[in-house]
Amino acid sequence: MDARDLADALPDGVVVADRSGRVTLVSAVAARMLDVDPDDAVGRPLADVLALQDNEGRSWTAANHPYDVLRTVTGVPEQSWLLPDGTEVLVTARLHRPSLRSPVEQVAVAIRSGRGRARLDRERSDLVATVAHELRSPLTGVKGFVQALLNRWDKLNDEQKKLMLTTVSSDSDRLSRLIAELLDVARIDTGRLQLYPRPSDATTLVTRVVDSVQSATARTITLHAPEEHLEVWADPDKFTQVATNLVENAVRHGDGDVTVTLAAHSGPEGAEIPHVLLTVDDQGEGIPVDLRKRVFTKFWKGGARGGSGLGLYIVGGLTKAHGGTVTIGDAPGGGARIAVSWPAEDWRTD
Repeated sequence: MDARDLADALPDGVVVADRSGRVTLVSAVAARMLDVDPDDAVGRPLADVLALQDNEGRSWTAANHPYDVLRTVTGVPEQSWLLPDGTEVLVTARLHRPSLRSPVEQVAVAIRSGRGRARLDRERSDLVATVAHELRSPLTGVKGFVQALLNRWDKLNDEQKKLMLTTVSSDSDRLSRLIAELLDVARIDTGRLQLYPRPSDATTLVTRVVDSVQSATARTITLHAPEEHLEVWADPDKFTQVATNLVENAVRHGDGDVTVTLAAHSGPEGAEIPHVLLTVDDQGEGIPVDLRKRVFTKFWKGGARGGSGLGLYIVGGLTKAHGGTVTIGDAPGGGARIAVSWPAEDWRTD
């Protein structure tokens, strides 16, 4: 396979020019993007073949001067440019020199479709819209009750004041949790999640979660746990966050009663240490098999009952970071079952 065949096999377009600025190779993908004949383009000036412009009408070569840059410069970072038909593409280049004291002998330009960037921009817009929507609801409640307290303080009795302040406190907690979720998402995405695992009482932590969620809903939440307390190797705050997200998700998106089960478990196949299995069942419609792989992606929402769409993404990320696994199945009552298998001992190898 020669250089032309290799370049044609690449998903991105490639244009190569020699030390004189004359094109020596144009791949098939680049030829289609630039609307040129790959054979006729060979020998022509790079500036003529690489017909790219920015929003100000400058050409790529005029803006970047690939043959007239500092000797320490070895490439041109990815930039957004426009093809002759107005389509956005992302362009990067590599400047090849025999040594830092030598002039540029070859310029290799890669051209990639801008659709990926457009998709990323849409995801960022979705994130902004989701965050704005989730923040606005509790913030509106806080602002409304505080304004009422300021305007009518003397006319309100103690019970009314207490109710308003309790609501403000609850909405503030909701805001804090959402901000913490967003920070966790960023840390999971960048691999900067900080954990402080230690032996933790899973029975006590899950009991607190169930009691807390139960106090805020009329739905019945039943906890089944053995009499002896079960320990997990976990950052207790993160384990609590996982349990809370699972139980709240079942209440928000499921129907009927919610059953939470905690039990000793041998762990996934091949596990060398014991595990603890946390199972949350609801009585809703369940999660179709073809959607189960999408449940733990960002912004996935099952139904139209609100939520940030980040809860189960965080569940998956935190569980994996602790060496555990998450699976989705069918609950005995016909709803969804989400099961978390969590190491009961330190699983890390020194």
